[in-house]
Amino acid sequence: MIPGTFDYLAPSTIDEAIAALAAHGDDAKILAGGQSLIPAMRFRLASPTVLIDINRVAGLEYLREEAGYLAIGALTREHALEHAAELMRGYPLLADAARVIADPLVRNRATVGGNIAHADPANDHPAVMLAYGAEMVARGPGGERHIPIDDFFLGLFETALAHDELLTEIRIPKPQPGAGGAYLKIERKVGDYAVAAVAVQLAIDGSRVSAARVALTNVSPAPMRSAGAEAALVGQELSEATLEAAGRAAAAECDPSSDLRGTAEYKRDLVRVLVKRAARKAAERASARP
Repeated sequence: MIPGTFDYLAPSTIDEAIAALAAHGDDAKILAGGQSLIPAMRFRLASPTVLIDINRVAGLEYLREEAGYLAIGALTREHALEHAAELMRGYPLLADAARVIADPLVRNRATVGGNIAHADPANDHPAVMLAYGAEMVARGPGGERHIPIDDFFLGLFETALAHDELLTEIRIPKPQPGAGGAYLKIERKVGDYAVAAVAVQLAIDGSRVSAARVALTNVSPAPMRSAGAEAALVGQELSEATLEAAGRAAAAECDPSSDLRGTAEYKRDLVRVLVKRAARKAAERASARP
């Protein structure tokens, strides 16, 4: 199919992009990588009357470690994460996800910020950022605003960004010694959305889990954390019983839909298994960071 008629704007600065958003309101859409937006427009699932292409905006494509956090420019391409040595060294959860997002052709164009701002619960970064407790940095006419990731996703394709705000940076807190993470994804074929996926970031103190964040991909109407799985892990040794309790809690909390990828019951059990495996892998990595 062919997209509907729209006006095309290509600002060269963040301020110009924000001004365009403010001027056109909900009729406008940001074009970054376009890997989600363009197909939606082709099938008339999205029909913006103004397309604001930010690919000429300088200063939004970077990956660097700052004091206390990893900063990712919103326009950073997914492929850049695949080849960043600092990710496997200090952010293995993100490194896991970087390798399984779509396929190489898509990753060459798709952006980290677009993956998050689209707020699709089937995308991989939302769960990863929820597990990290990341912070989103947005710019609007009133200046810069920092949004905790737990307050960012409001529903299906809905975020806390105002219509005249632009996501500019993602900040992932630097993991402390004794922390580790993992992302595990089951997909029908390379490049497909997950049947289900699980992101776990935890910390080990002695023999017990001192902190844990567990988030799930494509098994709920909106990106979600599993409070039950986190509660089952914190304060416990990672015995088989603890892992099973965490997996069962996550399976009970999620709300998958039956589709061509599997029944809701199958997806719930897949979540149970993946939580156990991801938590075990995260703990192994935590033990390697004394």
